[in-house]
Amino acid sequence: MNQLKSREPGSVTLPGTLSEPLRVELIAFRRDLHMHPELGNQEFRTTAALKARLEAAGLAPKVLPGGTGLICDIGTPDHDRPMLALRADLDALPIPDVKTVAYRSTVANRAHACGHDVHTTAVLGAGLVLADLDRRGLLPNAVRLLFQPAEEVLPGGAADAIEAGVLDGVGRIIAVHCDPKVDAGRIGLRAGPITSACDRLEITLDGPGGHTARPHLTTDLVTAAARIATDVPAVLARRVDARSGLSVTWGRIEAGHACNVIPQHAELSGTVRCLDLPTWREAPDLVHAAVDEIAALHRAKSTVTYVRGVPPVVNDPGVTELLAAAMTARRGPYAIEDTEQSLGGEDFSWYLEHVPGAMARLGVRTPGDTRVRDLHAGDFDVDERSIEAAVELFTAAALIDGTPGR
Repeated sequence: MNQLKSREPGSVTLPGTLSEPLRVELIAFRRDLHMHPELGNQEFRTTAALKARLEAAGLAPKVLPGGTGLICDIGTPDHDRPMLALRADLDALPIPDVKTVAYRSTVANRAHACGHDVHTTAVLGAGLVLADLDRRGLLPNAVRLLFQPAEEVLPGGAADAIEAGVLDGVGRIIAVHCDPKVDAGRIGLRAGPITSACDRLEITLDGPGGHTARPHLTTDLVTAAARIATDVPAVLARRVDARSGLSVTWGRIEAGHACNVIPQHAELSGTVRCLDLPTWREAPDLVHAAVDEIAALHRAKSTVTYVRGVPPVVNDPGVTELLAAAMTARRGPYAIEDTEQSLGGEDFSWYLEHVPGAMARLGVRTPGDTRVRDLHAGDFDVDERSIEAAVELFTAAALIDGTPGR
């Protein structure tokens, strides 16, 4: 591709930077999404907005079978050269938006508090830039835009998208995830595992119940629930390699209605997270055994419902190198920092069961800002300069990946 000119060792000058009018349009698009958040598998408005904008650019997006989410190919696919896919997730969270901004959510108890509006806008922007390059004969290989619904709904909308054929013709896949600990204009990269596995755990305990004056004559379910809450994590910590990071954390415990009545029923629910694949595969059996053992000590009948979520995202080293080369080409090597493995879950991992890929941490913190803006919090917001950085990353990755001989 004669448009790739050497700038310095390890970097190139690439076409396809973001124009000022498109930058302004993308910020407005992101704010519109932020004001109208939709939960998983309900992203009809978001899907319609994307479809309309892509069609206005002369593209032919295809809505996924469930009615939300879509794919859109740019360029002419070559069966001998698989496409690079750029993936975004569409859904919001069921929490209130508590920010005081003009683009605050207009939907009660709904917020884009994980940055999916940024991911979506960035892939849209990259698609519009790449479409322009394709019209000018400057796109070396076809690229697929993948807008996926229901990332926040275990086991994730990625599985349904894969079943619908979104990876047909795809050789590699990339994505970004907002990181409020990284400055806007920078990305965090890591080869290998970058997120953890995440499953859901529901436990019910049953017994005859009784009076708190005579706990020895019945099954003390409150004590049994308390012991399970504390002892199950402790037991598991001694049954797996500590480096696997297997973690059980509770989000809900319910038992009883009166201070002097031992209840007949108790419930616990939480998450199981794990840093590596082998332990994740063993986790259901390990958790079942630990719960049953502790419940039996207290003469409680236990029922365990273990809901598989997502495996860890394991970044392919070669695709991670592609992201590093793309960011270096756009902003230099100092725009890249190492990132740690997170205990958060991400259904992008399902794609990596089929094709190599990688996810980058997208910096969204305003440089110098000392406020803590955590993901999944009602006050989460981003420095919107991160959108331009993500578009630059995606477009550079597509150009470098598609260059013959790479």
